Amino acid sequence: MKNPIIRKCRSCNESKDRALMIKITLNNNNLYINPDSKTFGRSVYVCKNIECIKTLIKKKGIKKGLKFNDDNKIKEIEKILLSCEAE
Repeated sequence: MKNPIIRKCRSCNESKDRALMIKITLNNNNLYINPDSKTFGRSVYVCKNIECIKTLIKKKGIKKGLKFNDDNKIKEIEKILLSCEAE
């Protein structure tokens, strides 16, 4: 049996299976949410619950975790994350 891949949430610092988390990746100055397995780059993981997403946004966890300073792109990703979890 295969062992699950464990990642740590940037917001709550809990370690969970990667399949239970949202992955935000920076690659070639573009941000991707849950990219395919062929997209490599610096990544941040967050739990799939609204509290963790709101805390991540409040703490500016995407900007700090990815070391990325384009506020417009970060705000777009934050809006997408909030709209996906609101549904």
